[in-house]
Amino acid sequence: EGIMSDQQATGTSDPTYNVIAVVYHALQGAETIQKYLEDAGTEEELRTYFSQVQQGYRRAADMGKQLLVQRIEHDH
Repeated sequence: EGIMSDQQATGTSDPTYNVIAVVYHALQGAETIQKYLEDAGTEEELRTYFSQVQQGYRRAADMGKQLLVQRIEHDH
């Protein structure tokens, strides 16, 4: 009664919106880690750690993008 669901407000289903949010945060994470990598300089241990974390973020973003493509294709 006058209360809109998030889906009505955004025009996007909540699960799809959630995937978009995770992809966004993963991309932001990868970008942030880039700065930490630069700050690490020649410290190998730190560089290895940050690189692995960044790869994880990128993988998460890529998986999410693939999911979104499938969901968007099935929405039509």
